Amino acid sequence: MVKAIVDIDEEANRVINILKAQHGLSDKSQAINEMARQFKELVLDSDVRPEYVLKFRRIRKEPIIRVGTVRDFKRRYRLK
Repeated sequence: MVKAIVDIDEEANRVINILKAQHGLSDKSQAINEMARQFKELVLDSDVRPEYVLKFRRIRKEPIIRVGTVRDFKRRYRLK
């Protein structure tokens, strides 16, 4: 395992603390490892540009519109 002393700004520190809390991690080292894993998955291993992944995640959080049956769908969007 590699040990490092790093200087980070307040915003980066807040991000690491939020990640630590969201994933229930015990220390910042685990949060940084998780961040590196997510970065690798999102940017390095992705065949899709990162902007599209972020856009997809944002769209995925939007509420789902239930339209019911095909007839309801056609009526809602005035289709024949």
